[in-house]
Amino acid sequence: MATYPRRFFFLLLLSSAAALAQEPPAAPLPAVFIAGDSTANNSSGKGWGDPFGAYFDAARIKVVNRARGGRSARTFFDEGLWDKLAADLKPGDFVLIQFGHNDGGAIDRPPARGDLPGIGEETAAGIHTFGWYLRRFVNDAKAHGARPILLSLTVRNIWRDGHVERGSGKFAQWSQDVAEAEKVPFVDLTNIIADEYEARGEPAVNPLFPVDHTHTSAEGADLNARLVVAGLKGIRSPLIGFVSKKGEAVSAAPSLASLHLPAPANPDLPTLFLIGDSTVRNGHGDGGNGQWGWGEPIFDHFDPAKINVVNRAVGGTSSRTFYRGAYWRRVLNMMKPGDFVMMQFGHNDGGALDGPQGYRVTLPGWGDEVQGDVHAYGWYLKQFMAETRAKGATPIVCSLVPRKTWKDGAIVRSSNGYGRWAAEVAKAEHAPFIDLNEIVAKQYDALGPEKVDPLFADPHTHTSRSGAELNAASVVLGLQGLEQNPLAGYLKGH
Repeated sequence: MATYPRRFFFLLLLSSAAALAQEPPAAPLPAVFIAGDSTANNSSGKGWGDPFGAYFDAARIKVVNRARGGRSARTFFDEGLWDKLAADLKPGDFVLIQFGHNDGGAIDRPPARGDLPGIGEETAAGIHTFGWYLRRFVNDAKAHGARPILLSLTVRNIWRDGHVERGSGKFAQWSQDVAEAEKVPFVDLTNIIADEYEARGEPAVNPLFPVDHTHTSAEGADLNARLVVAGLKGIRSPLIGFVSKKGEAVSAAPSLASLHLPAPANPDLPTLFLIGDSTVRNGHGDGGNGQWGWGEPIFDHFDPAKINVVNRAVGGTSSRTFYRGAYWRRVLNMMKPGDFVMMQFGHNDGGALDGPQGYRVTLPGWGDEVQGDVHAYGWYLKQFMAETRAKGATPIVCSLVPRKTWKDGAIVRSSNGYGRWAAEVAKAEHAPFIDLNEIVAKQYDALGPEKVDPLFADPHTHTSRSGAELNAASVVLGLQGLEQNPLAGYLKGH
């Protein structure tokens, strides 16, 4: 057996140490920090931030829960909790920011944690608005190279007429407003959780709140954590690239926040919900590209002291995609006895099932034909009507508004297609029907091509503001022409 001098081993050790010294140190893992209140982190470990880590791969990202019970955005900032969090941020990290539960109190009375309402720059005795604090958190995170994500607050176990409270105050909306102004992602967690709770029902949700209406059990915390992940998937956050197998199993929640779809302003009043496509509500309902749907100017025909008018139509939808997506479920969740639902579909229902728009195509007709999981156009209208009535509300069917397509000096009608099928369904289901297609087409015919041109903001489908106003007035004409107008008492002047 060969022997080696001690000096040989000493040189070998030095060589190994030198080799190790040349290896670069492992890069620190990215982290996701949580800033919030007791609904994310509390002394009993039952905030959603505690089980949140299990949804991410600990070998690739760290979850650091810095939320603190009892804090508002103001006190989280004033007590230096935010500064400590920001000091630990590095490029590539994420920060989930969620406040609102403790922000609505008085600014000068114990526990003195309320901040000023709104998102402006107002100050009082050194206290800022809720939005000011969120902007500070967002901009500090960006300055450290981190990626902030704003979340609306969790849902309290407070129910009314079968519906759970969707946010305390206006903090969810202010959070979204700040996110949009600062161009950072926003997760509408309030509505995501509320949808889940209402799907389960109040009796099933009550055990998730064993102590009070705000703080969850461990099971409730895990459910909220899962729904945070679902919301992150819904907005396609890059944070989802770090999920664990548990996180992979979570389905994405639909993201409707960017559409700015309204909710009833006064829950004590009946509500008229409008559902349909872009000819009812185009884009954000703000006249982008000069295009308006008739669901915006129709507000002016109703008395806001008597009824809410809520335009929930979504551009690009057919009766099929509106029904099967989250759009209809969200309307159902808001609906109560005494409400109304006015529907108008058809512009996006045509085409070939195997074509580029096949995902939204419905079968022609108003019967019960089905191909795979795709039904006839009329079948979807029947579902809207049946589910509306099950809520104690009244359905009203409109035929689709006409396009600016002329033939032989007259506007082309849809009397042999979607317009007729809508009429047949309404008749079969004994629902009020407004032949909007014919009412508007007659007015276009009388005006002629030269005067109709300015009523459109594109070649033939989407109206300008003046065109939308004409269509809205036509809806009212149709209502007034019914033998029994269910909305007569809510129109202005009645």
